[in-house]
Amino acid sequence: MRKIFQEDLQNVGDLLVEISQYVTTAMTDARQAFETADVQLAEEVIAADRRIDAMQTDIDERAIDLLALQGPVATDLRTVVGALRMSASLERMGDLARHIAQLVRLRYPDQVTPEPLRATFQKMAQHAIDISERLTELLRTRDIALVAQITALNEQINELHASVFAALADHDWAANAATTADCTLASRYFERFGDHGVSVAAKVHYLVTGEWDSRGSEGEARSAISPVE
Repeated sequence: MRKIFQEDLQNVGDLLVEISQYVTTAMTDARQAFETADVQLAEEVIAADRRIDAMQTDIDERAIDLLALQGPVATDLRTVVGALRMSASLERMGDLARHIAQLVRLRYPDQVTPEPLRATFQKMAQHAIDISERLTELLRTRDIALVAQITALNEQINELHASVFAALADHDWAANAATTADCTLASRYFERFGDHGVSVAAKVHYLVTGEWDSRGSEGEARSAISPVE
């Protein structure tokens, strides 16, 4: 019975790795669509999000079954509960990639952002992809050295996010209201994507070390009060 439980627990972990891989693909494709105004690719990202949603449901159902049927305690209980919470953050990361693709569809054939901010958004998007790739590796290997890398990348996104808002508030900003709203939303989506990545990384850190990373809890606090995912 114990062997079956451990196999089921491993299957949940494998599914977390798989959903993280799909999230990475979603953000990579959303980034390309965002930078090239590729509406067909944007539509593919939007459609593919249903798979991520379905995977989250599968993970959650398996985790709930483990709680109900196996009554795990101590480390095993933390692992199952952590899987429930991590799957939620990963699903939201997929939603944020979808939101970026939806902006592309909304503004097609134009690009979402004006020329002066494109380099900034390119950096934000690359950092988001780097976070997602490292997160997948972290979930696969439990190498907690990756947690610091994910956190550092998120801090860079936060700095770029702040620079976008500074540009929008500058008296030289001359874009129309729609473009201003698009830039605000896009920047927020990338910033939230990074925060959710840090939140998942902090949970893995806790499962491996038994110590809670306060940087992850800060991201969760922002999630709790944020109207955007």
